[in-house]
Amino acid sequence: MRYFDDKPELVAAILAKYPPQGRRSSLMPLLREVQTALHYVPAEQIEEIAEIVGVTATEVRAVMSFYSTYSTVPQGKYHLQVCATLSCALAGSDELWDDLCETLGISPGEVTPDGLFSVQKVECLGSCGTAPLVQVGELGYHERLSRQDLHALLDALRRGEYPGPHSPLPVFVHSGQQEDAAGARHGAELKPLGENL
Repeated sequence: MRYFDDKPELVAAILAKYPPQGRRSSLMPLLREVQTALHYVPAEQIEEIAEIVGVTATEVRAVMSFYSTYSTVPQGKYHLQVCATLSCALAGSDELWDDLCETLGISPGEVTPDGLFSVQKVECLGSCGTAPLVQVGELGYHERLSRQDLHALLDALRRGEYPGPHSPLPVFVHSGQQEDAAGARHGAELKPLGENL
């Protein structure tokens, strides 16, 4: 059975968000669904999504190659992305990367034997003023990370705990409330960023 065969309502809901002539716009939400569920997008699902959207598998792969969000190889439960652009590199991201790979005993494209961690160097995550930066999957950014902070984060994740972002920076939003760097209002439940505005 293919991934979406038993999810016709989900496919219909995603496709309904776009006009019939813009069906290929549903490519990203379909990819996101598979990536979130399986922690990668296998070749079979690339073909399936291409068929649903009405494009070629090559076009689906082209979209995937543009975004570090999507992977064609399995990822760990916690996919750690280390920003490698100049600001982060000058602040020590290369040393952080080396320590991370050595500590976990893996390289990009590999998953720790317990299935918890995978790693990736990525281009700018857009937080140059708080370098070095590590993103933990969709959970959030960990900014101004030292090696000690990194090890504390790994230990917490191994225990199944997510400590929240390391150094939240207050930002004022429309209603006068404060929002931290991970998108959560202080004193409020963590919600997707769009719901906070």
